[in-house]
Formats: sequence, structure tokens, C-alpha cells
Amino acid sequence: MATFHILYSASLDRYYLRHTTEAMEERLRKHLYNHGAWTSRAKDGEIIHHEAFTDKATAYRRELEVKSWKSRGRIEELIALAR
Repeated sequence: MATFHILYSASLDRYYLRHTTEAMEERLRKHLYNHGAWTSRAKDGEIIHHEAFTDKATAYRRELEVKSWKSRGRIEELIALAR
């Protein structure tokens, strides 16, 4: 199982879009503590949207699709529709 997810950092006011095959709790822990990327600097990232897929390739295609939008408004619409 693979997941496409969106994290949001209020302190940076930014979205972070990724895919993973790890458990969401483990992936969030790594985002916040194990590396030097922006998610580890913020310490307030929270998963605000996720979609499950049967394989990593499909989750990756979804990530690329959403990233290609290059529109904060459209990403926020996706998040709002899922709630």
C-alpha cells in the first residue's frame, strides 16, 4: 500500500506534497525530526490530506499531478473537498 499526502506547516504557511509506502505515523515522525528539510525546521507539520493507492507508482503519479497544478488555491480546494 502507498499513500499520497499533504502536510501543512502553519509557521511556514506552506504545503508539502509527497508519497510514501511507510506508515503515515512513521513518515510524519521522519518529516519532523530526522532530516534538515523544511518540515524538520517547522516542527508543526500536520497531515491534512492523504489518499491511499495500491502501489507506489500510482501514488507517485498522483503527487506529480497535484504538484503540476502549481496553484495553492487548487490544492486548498482538494483539501476542502476531502473534508
